[in-house]
Formats: sequence, structure tokens, C-alpha cells
Amino acid sequence: MLEIAPDDVLIIVDMQYDFLPGGNLAVAGGDEIVPLINKLATRFTHVILTQDWHPADHISFASQHAGKAPFESVELDYGPQVLWPDHCVWESHGAEISRDLKVPHAQMIIRKGFNRAIDSYSGLQEADRETLTGLAGYLGERDLGRLYITGLATDFCVAWTAIDGAAGGFDVTVIEDATRAIDADGSLEKAWADMEEAGVLRIQSRDILG
Repeated sequence: MLEIAPDDVLIIVDMQYDFLPGGNLAVAGGDEIVPLINKLATRFTHVILTQDWHPADHISFASQHAGKAPFESVELDYGPQVLWPDHCVWESHGAEISRDLKVPHAQMIIRKGFNRAIDSYSGLQEADRETLTGLAGYLGERDLGRLYITGLATDFCVAWTAIDGAAGGFDVTVIEDATRAIDADGSLEKAWADMEEAGVLRIQSRDILG
């Protein structure tokens, strides 16, 4: 069984109503991992949440591109962008973090995607690959250790956060069964391959919980 060190960090990615069953961009089985994340969180002194937080006219929304449908792609200033259904619009119910998530000791919520012109999957860096969220600085200033990542969705926000964490010099592990994926057009397989190439480790919750 893995020993969680006092300076290790659990990052819980985007456990929001729009990504849960009934939401505008629901990830299948997203609600199933909430109790497991709650259990895992009890093993960590340090817990950080990320929260997708978009204006209503966000550039990643298909509704903002005439003739385009959700899950099509467009080319933006910073590169290719998947278009999504409107989701996690700030101050909406869909943007709220699930009330079933019981992590009262969480120390920080990193909001991402609030810049209308840039999407942001990663908790560390926006999709222009230049704009930082400040999370890496926070982790560095507090001299925190390995990052363990859970949440939604494995093949987008979880993977981008993990890869950016590894690129930033952190040891990163994704707890696979505490994530769920969208898995569109092979995106899950590609995400795992990209994470492996970046040096991200993959474990199961039993490796921590026993």
C-alpha cells in the first residue's frame, strides 16, 4: 500500500453539476466517484479543487460559433479547440461543485476558463500554453510534494492537469478509478498515452486505501 506523505496533495478536478448526470456536459458515471474521492481525501492533509468557471459567451461554446455543433472543432488563435455545449457558466447551478463532495479541509479552489477568449482544461495553465493559473506557484511556495489527481474528465481536464504538473517538475499520479472519461474518438486512449509519455503514474484507489 502506498504511503501518503504529509506534504502530498490531492487535486480534485471539476466535480461540478454540469459534468455529473443531468448536467449540460455530463460525464458517464461521474457521480459514482464522489464517495471514493471523499474516502481518498481523508488520507490527505492537503486538498485542492479546480472549478470550470465560464462567462456565458465563452469561446469554447458551440453556441458562439455560427453553424457549429458541440464536439466539432475550430481553429482559434492558440490552436485547435473542441466546441462544447454551454456548461459551467459562472454563478449557475451547473458550475457549482457537488454538495456530495465532502472535503471541508480543502485549502484552495482554482477557477479556470473565466477568460472569454481562452479555454482552460488544466488546473495549472490555460490553453494558450502561456497564461498560468498560479497553482504551480502555490505548490512551490508551500513546498508541497507529489500530486495525486482525481475527478473529471480523465481525457481532458484531468490529463491536462497531470501533464502540466509533470512538465512543471512535480511527481504526478492519477488515481484511475477515481476519474471518469468522456472518451470521444479515442480521446481516452490518447490521454493515457500522453500522460505516460510525460511521466505520469497511474494507480487505483486500493493502492492508497487498501
